[in-house]
Amino acid sequence: MKNPNPKKKSPQGEYPEYVKYIGLAFQMCAIIGLGTWLGWIIQESSQMKFPVWLLLCCFVSIGIAFYSLFVSMKK
Repeated sequence: MKNPNPKKKSPQGEYPEYVKYIGLAFQMCAIIGLGTWLGWIIQESSQMKFPVWLLLCCFVSIGIAFYSLFVSMKK
């Protein structure tokens, strides 16, 4: 008797769908992390008491990460 739900084998070179989403998550973390690190470096060199540069770079990098996610999901 045949198995009603045979496992579909993907062709050589194709990855499962979840691999794309894991890559997007790492990409978002890298963008936000680098933006925050850049803000930290600028903030330390400016010697300001209120962390303006840290917050600004952090929020801008979050915006860039979500824009990148939006463009990637559109494809």
